[in-house]
Amino acid sequence: MRTVELICSAEVDAEVRAVWDRLAAAGLPSLARNTHPTNRPHLTLAAVDEFPPGAEHRLADLFDAALPVPVTLDRIVVLDGSAPLVWLVRPTPALTALHAAVWDVLADAPGHRAWHAPGAWVPHLSVALRFRNADLRLARAVAGGQRPTGAFVGARSYNGADRSTAPLTRQHI
Repeated sequence: MRTVELICSAEVDAEVRAVWDRLAAAGLPSLARNTHPTNRPHLTLAAVDEFPPGAEHRLADLFDAALPVPVTLDRIVVLDGSAPLVWLVRPTPALTALHAAVWDVLADAPGHRAWHAPGAWVPHLSVALRFRNADLRLARAVAGGQRPTGAFVGARSYNGADRSTAPLTRQHI
């Protein structure tokens, strides 16, 4: 599997990591416990089995022209009631247009993940992967009610086969 992900500005990254740390300190599930070097706050735009020929170059052109994209985080929710705890991202016209453009680049890619498709996509930053809806109130109290702002400043791809990342911009973050 290959993903297309946006990377947060330093201030948004720090806010998300602080929430990860507070959740872990409270004994709740948290991505703070994932110590893999690729673990960082990010927004997934698409996931496919593999990139079609030329896609990485086209994506780099796209991101180099479009980034940075302003971002405001919204509320913390549990997706689907019993799965990941996430911090919703307010979808702006610029972000929605960038998302659609990524999908255009990957139109011929095999194995699209439907939950990332335009119209189905819920933009978010993951906070914990296995979370019970029953713990949401406590998680929100621990996380606090802030609505951080900043920007998406870079893009990368995660390769699930070897658990590595590669930049999708020419100006590496």
